[in-house]
Amino acid sequence: MLESNVTIQRITEFVITGLDHLPNQNILGVLILLTYSLILLGSSANICIIVSDQRLHRPMYIFICNLAVIDIMFTTSASTTLIALLLAGVRNISYHSCISRMFVYNLGDICLCFALTLMAFDRMIAISNPLRYHSILTNSRTFALIALSWMIGIAAIGVLTGIVDRLPYCQPIIRYTFCSYSALVRAACVDPEPYFVPSTILLMWFLGGHFPLILATYVKIIYTVVRLADTEGRKQMISTCLSHAVAVFCYYAPKLVSGLLTRVGVTLDLTERNALMIILTLVPSLMNPTVYCFRTKEIRSRLIQILKRNRALAIK
Repeated sequence: MLESNVTIQRITEFVITGLDHLPNQNILGVLILLTYSLILLGSSANICIIVSDQRLHRPMYIFICNLAVIDIMFTTSASTTLIALLLAGVRNISYHSCISRMFVYNLGDICLCFALTLMAFDRMIAISNPLRYHSILTNSRTFALIALSWMIGIAAIGVLTGIVDRLPYCQPIIRYTFCSYSALVRAACVDPEPYFVPSTILLMWFLGGHFPLILATYVKIIYTVVRLADTEGRKQMISTCLSHAVAVFCYYAPKLVSGLLTRVGVTLDLTERNALMIILTLVPSLMNPTVYCFRTKEIRSRLIQILKRNRALAIK
């Protein structure tokens, strides 16, 4: 609903003011730049290692590769805006660029959710039904599942993008730190509550749909592991799932905390909301390549092999 006594403007660019009050902006900018660089380095390394090694062209590693692509996309849409804002002082962003970044950011968020769910089912099938794993989850089915998750994400975020693109804007001010659906809705001169219904449905889908599914796969995995008589086999299965468990925790913990605080009536101020958004964006995408690169034996071994080869060539 359009607010009364407002003048609608034709917005060509937005001004991001979410961090104007923050002291020591350069320090935060450098930290975000370092974090973003590590995300690019780790995710790119995982992609290159998996793509270049024929032995890793298997469902588990295809899912890891998909996760790395999503991490790069997800963080780039927000980090580049934050870095430009904090280090270069660029507060203005064109309308179409902001809408595009919003689409990419929210698409990355929903695809990340799908990726973690698919990886949970991959591990469940591999552990609970290892003899039929390769017949149940073939490479072609893996690619089909990934493509389906992207198509659902594009359709869902396309609807949200269409909503914000039709909103009337009275002033070109975004009080948050980068372009997202919630930031653009709050920037419009409308009552934001009705427009948060679609995004709330998506959030409930994440927390009420995907998260319980992931927990259910872990219940099945734990049941299978407990029944094993081989202690070494138990350790290997637990180690295999630990990387995914860390990724799930880093992705869902901020969302659960935010939702829980809202439910108990705790109101976050603008600074706290912005801090939570930055953490939600950067921490999962930083942890994902880290844990999968260093805890997955095949990727770690391949990385060490490449580093030793490069060192030998440098010495020559």
